[in-house]
Amino acid sequence: MLNESIPLPAATPQELESTTYRIEKWRAVPMGVLETATGTFLLLIAVQAYQAGATDKAMIAAGANVGLLLTPLVVQIVERRRIRISHGAAAIAALGTVAFLIAALFPTLTIYVLAAVFGAACISALTPLVIQVYQDNYPAAQRGHLFSRTTVIRVAAAAVFAELAGRLLTTNIELFRWLLFLFAAAFAVAALLLRRIPSKPLTQLESRNPMRGLRYLRDDRVFRMTMMVWMLMGFANLMMTPLRIEYLANPQYGLALTPQEIALLIAIIPALVRLVLSPAWGWLFDRMNFFVLRITINLAFGASILVFFTGDSWAGLILGSIVFGIAVSGGDLAWSLWITKFAPPHLVADYMSVHTFFTGVRGVLAPLLAFQLIAVVSMSTMGIICSIMIVIASLMLVPEILRYKVV
Repeated sequence: MLNESIPLPAATPQELESTTYRIEKWRAVPMGVLETATGTFLLLIAVQAYQAGATDKAMIAAGANVGLLLTPLVVQIVERRRIRISHGAAAIAALGTVAFLIAALFPTLTIYVLAAVFGAACISALTPLVIQVYQDNYPAAQRGHLFSRTTVIRVAAAAVFAELAGRLLTTNIELFRWLLFLFAAAFAVAALLLRRIPSKPLTQLESRNPMRGLRYLRDDRVFRMTMMVWMLMGFANLMMTPLRIEYLANPQYGLALTPQEIALLIAIIPALVRLVLSPAWGWLFDRMNFFVLRITINLAFGASILVFFTGDSWAGLILGSIVFGIAVSGGDLAWSLWITKFAPPHLVADYMSVHTFFTGVRGVLAPLLAFQLIAVVSMSTMGIICSIMIVIASLMLVPEILRYKVV
């Protein structure tokens, strides 16, 4: 790792943009593979290969959010060590490689759950560091556009890999270890590419408290209000996301689909929709009032939950997957980049660590609560309750549309 005392190579803004974008296009491929791990296959393996219980499934579903909980600490460590941001991100990706290798080499339920949680956590722990790089290297007027272009590649890679992996597991669920080796390889490639992205060390702040960013909730009203809305909406959405796999894979709900069919509904159909719509969402992000954009995305998530969990036919499941793809294509971009519209440029990683921390809080708690609640209420009732929560969160943002012209 390089110290700040080693001078950074001189580069124009145009060179920083083009180099970062070129490497990010390549990195999108292994990140697409890893997206299927957290979105589909880690939980599917737990359900069908290990017959895991509710607590183990909830832990795996919450794995990525454990990483988000740790992002304030990650930002502080990278800042204090004075290493380049991309090198810190590469180190985290290397740890993810080790986690998936352990999961593949030692196939017991306890080791699998712990390694899956740690591997998923490494994926999400990258977030504030990568977003700070985007802030530094991408021009504001093109940030959404460039992000959406690499998202298209990532989603295409996820769709292709999900199809192939779904076929593999449908042939024999015991072949899941090969999938874990592939996830480890994807992390290793991502680590190598991250090290090549030009970046600088994070701005040194006086406070050494990893939770120092919480003061922005006190001092920044817009940030505070948006975070409150995101907590309500996100809690509802994150309760239902892991239940999609439970609903399709567990025989007690009357579907018991094959891994290939589950991959089609959970990964492939939404990915195809995202391929088409991600550039459009990127264009809207660069030009549209952010609060209007956020409300639109929220309502799409609510509609996808209602359609998916209240319909009991293939038509309903497919339609729900399509609407979910619409929502995720916008939600992924808005969740990742919205901080760049609000935070001072040198504090983007700090602001982002607060955002990701609270995402982690709800992401850890929501699956635990969801898997307990479905023991006493039906899936359709859960879907209706969570959709209502999302509508309420959206209504809370309406006054902000008139108060702030955030584009």
